[in-house]
This record gives sequence, structure tokens and C-alpha cells, in this order.
Amino acid sequence: MYPYVVATMAQLLKKVATIILSEKCMEEYFDEFNFMHAECFKATLSTCLGFAIICGSLLVKVPQVVKIVKGRSAQGINITSVLLDLFAITSMVSYSFVSGFPFSAWGDGVFLGLQTVAIAVLVLHFNLDTTRAATFLAAYVAVVTAAVSGMTPIKVLWACQTMNIPIVLISKLMQAYTNYSYGSTGQLSAVTGFMLFFGSLARIFTSIQETGDTSMILMYICSTLANSVIAFQILYYWNVDVSSKEKSKKAQ
Repeated sequence: MYPYVVATMAQLLKKVATIILSEKCMEEYFDEFNFMHAECFKATLSTCLGFAIICGSLLVKVPQVVKIVKGRSAQGINITSVLLDLFAITSMVSYSFVSGFPFSAWGDGVFLGLQTVAIAVLVLHFNLDTTRAATFLAAYVAVVTAAVSGMTPIKVLWACQTMNIPIVLISKLMQAYTNYSYGSTGQLSAVTGFMLFFGSLARIFTSIQETGDTSMILMYICSTLANSVIAFQILYYWNVDVSSKEKSKKAQ
């Protein structure tokens, strides 16, 4: 009975391991017991880090969504920046999916995209009207369907992916300028801002390790630099926001 349980557990462990390990690394670890294999260590670390980023992405922009809904306001959120960010995420996911890259290298984009769509719809709803928000959502679903269904040539997706480098910089810098103009980060969530920064930083390593795609690597480098500006502003305006709230309370 005991040997059977051990064998069953070993088989189960191997099946779980195949999710994050290649066949070569499975042989190195389970057959050769070579746990110091450099390439397998980097590959395993990258895959585990990739799945960790995906898990984090499930909720990364939820604080932002909640903040907008609770405040019933999208003040301080630049809609052009949000749409550019959405274009960059959608292009990256579509290009990665069609190219056959490992899910651990781009899966977070799926959840970031869904949350960014929610933010865009909320901004349009509060700043314009519900009809335009619904129209935008329908149009976005149609575009995504065309991009991942094989209807769009891979060259077009690659071109959109390479456009992400300036788009990511422009979208984040536009938001940074909006923050500077308001003298506050408004309805931006600090949790979201910092998670985006650390997520894009980690993605530089996973993109190098798992895709080797120059356009994706450069995009995440630019994204990290741009997100660092937003993160810095969140810290810089933190006390400014607090002091302004205290002054308004005293005035009342």
C-alpha cells in the first residue's frame, strides 16, 4: 500500500511539474537529479515568476475600479492614456497568442486587459454617457475577436506590437502630465500604480527568458520606466493630497 501511495504521489508531482518544466529540465531534475543546472534554473524561475505575475494581475487594477465606482467619479484619469494603454495590452496579447508564446509570458495581459476595459467603460460612463460606454465595449470585443481568430495577418499584429513602445511611453507620460496639472494623482490607486511598476519590471526578465522577442523586451523596459514616473508621483503627491484634505476639513 505504501509503495503504491509513493508512486502515485511521484506521478502526480511530475504532472504538476510539467506545467512549469520543459522535458529537458524534467530529465535533469527527476532522472539525473541535477538541481544545479543553470539553464533549467533560469527557465524554471522565469516560468514561476510569470505565473506569479499572472496571479497578481488578477487584482492589480481592481483597486482602481473600486475607487472609481465608490467615488462615482473618474476625475484625474486621462481617458486617452487609458485607451492607449488598452491598445498596447491588446496588441501584446494578440501577438503573443498568435505567435504561440508560453502563456506564462503574457497571460497577465489578459486580466490586465479586462480590467483596463472596465476602467475605460467607467470613465466613459461618468465623463460622457452610458450609450457611448456600451458602444465602445461592443467595438472592443469585435476588434479582439478579429485579432485572435486568425483573421488578422501576423505581420499586422507584429506592427501593432512594435508600435507599443512609443504608445506605452506616450500613454503613461500623458497620465503623468495630467497628475502634474492637477497637482494630485486624483482617483489613481496607489496599489495599482506600484503593482504595475513591479510587474513590468519582472516582465523584462521573463520576456528575455521565454520569448526572446526584441519588441516585447523593449516594450517592458519602456513600460517600467514610464510606470516608475507614475509611482514616483504617487509618492510625491501623497502628502499633498492628505494636507489638502486636512485643510478642507478645517475650513468646514
